[in-house]
Amino acid sequence: MGKAYALLRAGFPYVKTLGMRRITSNPIDVALGKAGRLYVLCRGALATDIRRYTWDDEDLGTIGGPGTTDGKFVWPGALLADADETLYVSDEGRHRLSMFHRDGTFLGAWGERGSAPGQLDRPAGLAFDLEGNLYVVDTMNHRVQKFTRDGKYLMHWGQYGSKAGEFNMPWGIAVDDDGDVYVADWRNDRIQKFSADGAFQGMFGSSGSADGQFNRPTGVEVDLHGDIYVADWGNNRVQLFNPEGRYVQQFLGDATLSTCARAYVLANPKPLRLREMANLEPQKLFHGPVAVRIDALGRMFVADCGPHRIQVYQKDAYPLAPHQIMPPLRAPSMSVA
Repeated sequence: MGKAYALLRAGFPYVKTLGMRRITSNPIDVALGKAGRLYVLCRGALATDIRRYTWDDEDLGTIGGPGTTDGKFVWPGALLADADETLYVSDEGRHRLSMFHRDGTFLGAWGERGSAPGQLDRPAGLAFDLEGNLYVVDTMNHRVQKFTRDGKYLMHWGQYGSKAGEFNMPWGIAVDDDGDVYVADWRNDRIQKFSADGAFQGMFGSSGSADGQFNRPTGVEVDLHGDIYVADWGNNRVQLFNPEGRYVQQFLGDATLSTCARAYVLANPKPLRLREMANLEPQKLFHGPVAVRIDALGRMFVADCGPHRIQVYQKDAYPLAPHQIMPPLRAPSMSVA
């Protein structure tokens, strides 16, 4: 589709909630597959695994689990699926990446701890470049590294600091249709943009809770229009920016009970009573959203870690050509028609 000249933003309504505490426990990332398949990376006291899931709220079982043998995780950080639904998982605790078939078969692993080129120290976010190579956010080495899918080192950029192009414990990463790279610079509370070869192009954000500010941003995503989404973990929200980094809106959470959660609550008298007595307003809000993913249909999937669920929204926007909209205004204001 490519970046639009401008957009008519008609809305971004909440669609549904997927998962629940006993299934999608402490989700920190989501990978989107075909035919309604989803893969949810869980990391917490209740589970350390990949939950295979569906759009219809069906549980298809787990991949991996806690441990130090092949196919197990110590402290997984991010999840990525390719076009064939081969799954790539970064493991902060083991300083490596593991690969799985979508049925759960372990395909291999690579990586070792260190600070030399090609070594890793608590790897987190993952993204493919336009050639299918793999960017890895090397969090404690304060850099981004690029590898082939089988782990051959290609290049890296970044170092510790707060200047342009430097990082302080970066976390999430995304690549747009032009091949440009966006990095959630966690402790610097900002998003940085780079070319495919690591040349600094720009940044936005600062510390705080106002519009466009961040409190430990974790996930970042770019959609087919070039809009940028940031999981603003410490502020319990997701923020949306246009391709130039201008703040557009925020999402605070609108969760309802998922299909599986309704079935569980209806079958248990105590949760029924607790739900009946509760103030439901706080129940719908995000609590520590870690990752945000956008599919080809414009649906936004948010890994809502604290409440053990995935909240889903649907973008409703229409690309505009230059002849359809007047030139930019020097002092814009908007009235509701």
